[in-house]
Amino acid sequence: MRLLHTSDWHLGRSFHRVNMLGAQAEFIGHLVDAVRAHAVDAVVVSGDVYDRAVPPLAAVELFDDALHRLADLGVPTVMISGNHDSARRLGVGAGLIDRAGIHLRTEPSAAGTPVVLSDAHGEVAFYGLPYLEPALVKDEFGVTKAGHEAVLAAAMDRVRADLAARPSGTRSVVLAHAFVTGGQASDSERDITVGGVAAVPAGVFDGVDYVALGHLHGCQTLTERVRYSGSPLAYSFSEADHRKSMWLVDLAADGAVTAERLDCPVPRPLARIRGTLDDLLADPRLDGHEDAWVEATLTDAIRPADPMARIAARFPHTLSLVFDPERAPDDPAVSYARRLAGRDDQQIAEDFVAHVRGAGPDPREAAVLRDAFDAVRADDTVREVAR
Repeated sequence: MRLLHTSDWHLGRSFHRVNMLGAQAEFIGHLVDAVRAHAVDAVVVSGDVYDRAVPPLAAVELFDDALHRLADLGVPTVMISGNHDSARRLGVGAGLIDRAGIHLRTEPSAAGTPVVLSDAHGEVAFYGLPYLEPALVKDEFGVTKAGHEAVLAAAMDRVRADLAARPSGTRSVVLAHAFVTGGQASDSERDITVGGVAAVPAGVFDGVDYVALGHLHGCQTLTERVRYSGSPLAYSFSEADHRKSMWLVDLAADGAVTAERLDCPVPRPLARIRGTLDDLLADPRLDGHEDAWVEATLTDAIRPADPMARIAARFPHTLSLVFDPERAPDDPAVSYARRLAGRDDQQIAEDFVAHVRGAGPDPREAAVLRDAFDAVRADDTVREVAR
């Protein structure tokens, strides 16, 4: 069976000031063309279809168009909700849409109930594991500790139990939206850390033939059977070096996996350039970036006059201008933001405690801080979904 694995469309998202809806529509057209050109048997979309729980109308219309075009191909599509989606909204009408061959899996309780497709070699069971927010699903899965590994392990126990009851030789595909150990993150993914831990080990998914992951925006191979497709478009300058693509996966009769990457359309290349303003305006090695979306980091000791207008004269598609004067780390002029760069909320809070009383929190106090941050993040998730 030939699968096309994609994820993280983030319909409705912009790139800095640029509306990406046209580029997203171009990607949908490319996806449909690829399904047809490569004789794909099934499409899997591993979450974050939308960029937020309540997407703009234009994004909903594009999603509706994508569903119609995929259904018209007669090729089954299995799709899960991600951490940016409202699972309840995305899943509206799922029962009816099933009849058109579009299988939306947004309910955690259905983790062990697959979509079963067939080819000349028998059945393939597709298990959709939507994004599992630990604080919200721990009771469903009967786990005492609300962590990503615990709830995913419990969901996979249901998958393996169902698979064991199926005829020998049944192949299996799992769709999941998670941060798996070994994956490389970028700046455009929303933090899903719980209890100081975001990642789960790839071994959680043992026992199935292919795991189609979503969440991380870079295309990555964790093992031959566990892969991220990445987002089809770049959504931060940290993705400037990404090659945006989808996985074309062949699942053999014995469950063996072979995969190749299909490149996605690039609306405009990205470039990150750094130096003094005068150097950036004069350096001939930067000629190739003049038509790119540019993030320019200026290292001038004193902020230049009219920097954006001057940099845009050479790089007209400059979207981000960053000031990072080259100073010693202990220089009092180093900005507060720069001192906090790379530190998460827990680390900043612990540093504040140390600053106020002269000593950092003990293990019990650190746990209280962690639980507070987790509770706020879970509450934010509930509020967003309930909007």
